[in-house]
Amino acid sequence: MNQRQFFGTDGVRAVAGEFPLTPLWVMELGAAAGEVLRARNPRASVVIGKDTRQSGDMLEAALAAGLTSRGVNVTHLGVLPTPGVSYLTRELQADAGVVISASHNPYQDNGIKFFGATGEKLSDALEAQMEAQMSQLEGLSPVTGVEMGSVTNYTEAERLYASFLRSQAPDLSGLRIAMDCANGAAYRIAPRIFQAAGADVFAVYTNPDGRNINHNCGSTHLAHLKQLVQSGAYDLGVAFDGDADRCLFVDSRGNEVHGDHMLLLAARARGERSVVTTIMSNMALEVMLQESGVALERTAVGDRYVHERMQAKGLHLGGEQSGHILFLDVSPTGDGVLSALLTLKAMRQLGTTLDALHDELVMFPQTLLNVRVKDKQAISRDPQVQAAVRAAEVQLSGRGRVNLRPSGTESLVRVMVEGQDAEEIHELARHLVSVIEGIGD
Repeated sequence: MNQRQFFGTDGVRAVAGEFPLTPLWVMELGAAAGEVLRARNPRASVVIGKDTRQSGDMLEAALAAGLTSRGVNVTHLGVLPTPGVSYLTRELQADAGVVISASHNPYQDNGIKFFGATGEKLSDALEAQMEAQMSQLEGLSPVTGVEMGSVTNYTEAERLYASFLRSQAPDLSGLRIAMDCANGAAYRIAPRIFQAAGADVFAVYTNPDGRNINHNCGSTHLAHLKQLVQSGAYDLGVAFDGDADRCLFVDSRGNEVHGDHMLLLAARARGERSVVTTIMSNMALEVMLQESGVALERTAVGDRYVHERMQAKGLHLGGEQSGHILFLDVSPTGDGVLSALLTLKAMRQLGTTLDALHDELVMFPQTLLNVRVKDKQAISRDPQVQAAVRAAEVQLSGRGRVNLRPSGTESLVRVMVEGQDAEEIHELARHLVSVIEGIGD
């Protein structure tokens, strides 16, 4: 049984201070995690890193209290990007790593995500085990004396992670870069890495105060970065999110260069034969890759599913339009700073620019409509809906695609139609919506 009540696809996430992210619950999670880890290694160790949210210290202390109460040694890494915690978990040979972050969410939210000893996300089975253990804590014998875990602060975490990033960095001499660090976990390390590679860097949103992470900045708010680059003082811009596991670019004219562009560039530079992305990536990417002899595989939305497919097929390159890019032959997890470095490396290797890349990959028009329904799971199985989808696919016949998917959080079905003719795809999307709305009338 891998049933999990609190762990989602990206760990536990909620408003900090509200259930389940209360100090007491997090301490109990730490104790339960400690029991599960100690069953595998009696002297288990865990590293903990965090982003810049106000609540990070509180949750970190609670988690460490729970872990050490069950005999697990804890090492605090301080503020560090999520992929940096993954890297340090491996480098320090810890049994697990924990990131306290809510990624691109506002500062009021926070989250707890576990990595296994390899730096990859903890398995569903182990997360389920931890949750189950939480209800059995009262029956445990106390851990006392020398058996109790210790807490240490590791001051070399950023230096070690920076050393890894520098080893992957190309020569960026002569490149003028505007950088948005989202007042998040990359606020120190990202500018330093790009400067060390020779770039002239102007970094903004590098003054976290615990409450300004992702606030009108970062990879989900590109307006200010676009203005900076459009001033003419910079060749390009790059933005990270709060925990720096993703990045997006802006070309010299202020156009967004997203994950689809980055995947196309990386596939060409690396000579990949297959690339994995999600159903949200534009069909233009699929067409361009096919013209280069590269196969495209699609998964459900979420870098977790991209990662699973890549592992199953032994592939090296994958990612999402949102800027989560995976280079599994370099790192086991998405890394925004690494992705930015490798994108610019590919750009220089191929002698191109982000402007040229943006202009070459012309996105197909896309219509996305939301339909409120009673049973979002049943809609895709309805014979009338299936027939309407098949008819739309026949009409597009290789010139576009149709996707229906239930919302993860609301009673909605999302209808997406993509193709070369904007008017045609809008009509098809409206027809599918009318069919769905007619079900049960």
